[in-house]
Amino acid sequence: MRILPEFTKYGFPTVRLRRLRKNRIVRDLIAEVKVFPSSLVMPLFVKEGLMEREPIDGMPGQERLSINALIREVGELLDLEVRAILLFGVPSMKDEFGSSAYDRDGIVQKAVREVKKNFGEEITVMTDVCLCQYTSHGHCGIILEKGNRKIIDNDSTIEVLARIALSHAEAGADVVAPSDMMDGRVGAIRKALDEAGYTDTAIMSYSVKYASSLYGPFRNAAYSKPSFGDRRSYQMDPRNMREALREVELDILEGADIVMVKPASWYLDIVSLIKNHFNVPVAAYSVSGEYTMIKIMAEKGLIDEKQAVWEQLHSVRRAGADIIITYYAKQYAEWIRDGELP
Repeated sequence: MRILPEFTKYGFPTVRLRRLRKNRIVRDLIAEVKVFPSSLVMPLFVKEGLMEREPIDGMPGQERLSINALIREVGELLDLEVRAILLFGVPSMKDEFGSSAYDRDGIVQKAVREVKKNFGEEITVMTDVCLCQYTSHGHCGIILEKGNRKIIDNDSTIEVLARIALSHAEAGADVVAPSDMMDGRVGAIRKALDEAGYTDTAIMSYSVKYASSLYGPFRNAAYSKPSFGDRRSYQMDPRNMREALREVELDILEGADIVMVKPASWYLDIVSLIKNHFNVPVAAYSVSGEYTMIKIMAEKGLIDEKQAVWEQLHSVRRAGADIIITYYAKQYAEWIRDGELP
């Protein structure tokens, strides 16, 4: 039997939902989702040969870091209770095969060792596993020529990716994160790690990485713009949903511990879809274009930056993301510390 609401003499129901919105304390108590600094991952660029810090054109407030600057940055993040970073390397040497990506003395490998030496288990170090920053052509894989065409060869690429991931694990990375979107790379990486004894090194797969216009500032930051063509032959078509489920299922079967959707804001339906279909941790990457759009609008006085970031992060959380990778991680944590958020 349906219970109808009782109405007051003014025509309102006896239940008024606005009663639970009347002040911040009540709103915080009943909030359905909450974003804490400990649920955020800060992406950081570490550059070989850099003396200190270098501003990134197109990403206001973000910098490429030397290893010494990286150590200081991690210390500041830990003070703010941001306890995970995602490292991207910017090497001084590139070649056709991206060989510096798996060099034991490469920039990421050195950075991981130094971070772990200084902070140990206080910080979780995730490392991007890809070739685009390390290849002279800027693509995420090994190029083969077929007739008059250049193609990104899947199977030779995953062998190299496994070498990169293993070199990161040997340096001390807690989580390796393949971002290339080659078929079968999670299985190849899991096999390489397990055979070398790194069974506790987790894999966070960029399982659903769309071919998005929102990566532009990142490619500038990492000097990774393709010298020819684009990445649509290996990154996902933005028009597809069901394909995302297939990508995630395959990665889980191959051994992925965490699956990721990238970008975040324009693909919240995909985050929710994956969360509802699979019982694994889901990460969402709020990418460079998302960050820069908010920054530029805020600089022009068109938007309240703190309100916009607060709303954007909670929308990603509400969609189902357990982990949010965002360039705003440090600022958001500072705003929480200083009591400056809505």
